[in-house]
Amino acid sequence: MMRLYKVYHRFSPFTSSCCLVHPFSLGNARFPTSSIRSPGHLRTHSRSLFKPAMNTSRFNRLVPVSSAVAEDSSTAGNGSANASVTFTEDDDEDVAIGVKYRIPPPEIRDIVDAPPLPAISFSPLRDKILFLKRRSLPPLAELARPEEKLAGIRIDGKCNTRSRMSFYTGIGIHQLMSDGSLGAEKEVSGLPDGAKINFVSWSSDGKHLAFSVRFEEEDSSSGKLRVWVADVDSGTARPLFQSQEIYLNAVFDNYVWVDNSTLLVCTIPLSRGDLPKKPLVPSGPKIQSNEQKSVIQVRTYQDLLKDEYDEDLFDYYATSQLVLASLDGKVKEVGSPAVYTSMDPSPDEKYILISSIHRPYSFIVPCGRFPKKVEMWTADGKFVRELCDLPLAENIPIAFSSVRKGMRSINWRADKPSTLYWAETQDGGDAKVEVSPRDIIYTQPAEPQEGEQPEILHKLDLRYGGISWCDDSLALVYESWYKTRRTRTWVISPGSKDVSPRILFDRSSEDVYSDPGSPMLRRTPAGTYVIAKLRKENDEGTYVLLNGSGATPEGNIPFLDLFDINTGSKERIWESDKEKYYENVVALMSDQKEGDIHLNDLKILTSKESKTENTQYYIQSWPDRKSCQITNFPHPYPQLATLQKEMIRYQRKDGVQLTATLYLPPGYDPSKDGPLPCLVWSYPGEFKSKDAAGQVRGSPNEFAGIGPTSALLWLARRFAILSGPTIPIIGEGNEEANDRYVEQLVSSAEAAVEEVIRRGVAHPNKIAVGGHSYGAFMTANLLAHAPHLFSCGIARSGAYNRTLTPFGFQNEDRTLWEATSTYVEMSPFMSANKIKKPILLIHGEEDNNPGTLTMQSDRFFNALKGHGALCRLVILPFESHGYAARESIMHVLWETDRWLQKHCVSNTSEVNPDINASKDGEGKEVTDSENKAVAASGVPFQAEVINVIAFLSFSPGT
Repeated sequence: MMRLYKVYHRFSPFTSSCCLVHPFSLGNARFPTSSIRSPGHLRTHSRSLFKPAMNTSRFNRLVPVSSAVAEDSSTAGNGSANASVTFTEDDDEDVAIGVKYRIPPPEIRDIVDAPPLPAISFSPLRDKILFLKRRSLPPLAELARPEEKLAGIRIDGKCNTRSRMSFYTGIGIHQLMSDGSLGAEKEVSGLPDGAKINFVSWSSDGKHLAFSVRFEEEDSSSGKLRVWVADVDSGTARPLFQSQEIYLNAVFDNYVWVDNSTLLVCTIPLSRGDLPKKPLVPSGPKIQSNEQKSVIQVRTYQDLLKDEYDEDLFDYYATSQLVLASLDGKVKEVGSPAVYTSMDPSPDEKYILISSIHRPYSFIVPCGRFPKKVEMWTADGKFVRELCDLPLAENIPIAFSSVRKGMRSINWRADKPSTLYWAETQDGGDAKVEVSPRDIIYTQPAEPQEGEQPEILHKLDLRYGGISWCDDSLALVYESWYKTRRTRTWVISPGSKDVSPRILFDRSSEDVYSDPGSPMLRRTPAGTYVIAKLRKENDEGTYVLLNGSGATPEGNIPFLDLFDINTGSKERIWESDKEKYYENVVALMSDQKEGDIHLNDLKILTSKESKTENTQYYIQSWPDRKSCQITNFPHPYPQLATLQKEMIRYQRKDGVQLTATLYLPPGYDPSKDGPLPCLVWSYPGEFKSKDAAGQVRGSPNEFAGIGPTSALLWLARRFAILSGPTIPIIGEGNEEANDRYVEQLVSSAEAAVEEVIRRGVAHPNKIAVGGHSYGAFMTANLLAHAPHLFSCGIARSGAYNRTLTPFGFQNEDRTLWEATSTYVEMSPFMSANKIKKPILLIHGEEDNNPGTLTMQSDRFFNALKGHGALCRLVILPFESHGYAARESIMHVLWETDRWLQKHCVSNTSEVNPDINASKDGEGKEVTDSENKAVAASGVPFQAEVINVIAFLSFSPGT
């Protein structure tokens, strides 16, 4: 299935290393960004950071924000903060002890509550489009559902799925007309009222859809998932199984199309007994041992198994019975119940790769490292052979580019009926071991002849990174090495042993200016995806399409090149409009026929957006380059439609070029309005060279997507926003980047602040700094080591004491004992006594990120409080690393707005306009709001803490 997503704004707070994914971009981690995966599931999951807003009427029981807040009867009882509200001491006291959820001002709330746009998906034949309809932000009651934390994952026992899954509320089918327009919508019918839809998947011929359905049961809780199918032509849906006792087990994989009329489904075993009962008295102590003196270093994984009861519970929920089910109603159990983790049919539909995990389990690593077995079965469920049975992998080194021993990345060749390939490490999986080759790629038929050994396809000196297949004459093999940032692409001829492999590209992954792009993939009749070959009239060359982001010093200008794989010559056949718009090639639309694609028959799907225009999708056809717009999504927040956006460049004192995106409110005129309060929101990144760190990434013409917790929301409060200023931490040569972390962090921040002040858009003593996860870590460090720059800080879901993550963090792969001074000096916890500017700490109570345990914020807050710092800690019940519930998100926005209004907008401290000179006065400035009286308890009032507790009760449909 082709899946379209749009990368949402980086301000959205989620995992520590990646940005938020919005349901309009091409989602495929296996191939380069231009590729499309074979028909699979369009998944919706709770841990995805984009969560659309729910209808305001659901929140009609919210209490007013505070005594200083006016009631707005037009918002169904939602309290709304007045834009000019001031915080009296009585109000502060109420906030300090308050236990109610709050709502941000209507300017912010209205943007977050904007109706969500649908996700879209094209049929395999490119003749129909699905509009997958989504709901708004979920209520806290859904996050409060019980969940089991087992083996590094979280399970909703009621549904027997991963917990906190989002879902679609409906499916609309549109015919794609020959002129590029869309036909009338046909709603999939026959579904139960209130159906929650997940795992939508096309059959390979595009005639049927499969998906899971759950709905509210009599006890007002969501039940287990059932598999449904829908006829695409009629739109009529029905359950796949006639029996009401067969439920989907979606803890790992869930189902897969074996052919156009048969699905292989992971089901909850009918023989499964009652839930294991935890013994009142343990059978013995909990013992871990390392009597063999093995070197086992692991990061601070969370939600691990703790005892034998947890092991039994994990087996209970994760064990599946595989069932073959055909559309005509035939049902057949295959294999024995086991913890199946993936199912992958061969392109010719004769075999299925079945992966499973089994005991012995581990108490120190998550389930991804449990013993793993990979078997081959026939399509009708008969065992053929075992490919591997890998042992428990507790001792994978923490050095980046280290991997598991044995066979890995076992897959089917996309260009063959049933040929396997995989990689095996030659360095024991340890990146610190020097050996050549480091990885070997093997290939073998599904059923080799007796005595036939796997064939060596290619040898690599870096770490294997995947293959893009085309045919026996062409495949591209990728390898990379994190330590040096080196990446190479090899051209091989899989069917010709006499043709030597050659390097096509050899470059630094950090050097975005030299990125040649990735090959576009086409769909085969078998439903797999291979490199698209193009031909030109009267030309015998072997051409492929390279789809690139087109990074330049002026910003990204995406392109499509016709590339001769043999000569290296290329012709640019498409390029984004660089003056006003940002356009991108999303996928091929002329790939439904066999054979090479003639250039004159080329058809592509592109996206187009501008600073102020929402992303729309177009189909462009050759040779006349006709462009047809196929979507017309409304602007999600018209109140900010005329916001001002500029990509700015400036220089750090050591000569490193830095970039940032400066946003200004609609209608802002610096000559009339003067400098504004400013919010700087960023996230540090590591580089191996100054040149790479100074390169421009992103486009000034990209649409300003605003997530539910984005810093851009404060444009509606008349803030200037400096988005993602480059905070490069550079380690050149043998130097490690983090050895000069604080020095480079402060230098980058100084350059950014100097620039916005120089431009006259930011008031020198009204600049706040904030970030999520590693950005929160950055924020705390800047308030500790550069207090002269900022009036206050907001730190969400951060880690502050690196000695609590002793076996590496972020991109640091040295241990605490190998780099003790670095760990200590980088930790703002160790400099809590230096933080004198107000800092707001926010953290999810159930944070599952390996590096950001919730106790990090708790302990940091207590360290700050112990030194009299003006600080506030907000713990969000039921929330994880990113925040999902509407109550939580609205409260986070209220807390952030309150903090900014109080400590940034209202800040009256005198700041020396000479930033460098003001360093001598570090830690000496005191804002008026810091001069609070000491409470009766003897603790300064500025040491505030609030644990948000929900007293609100929600019933279905409120």
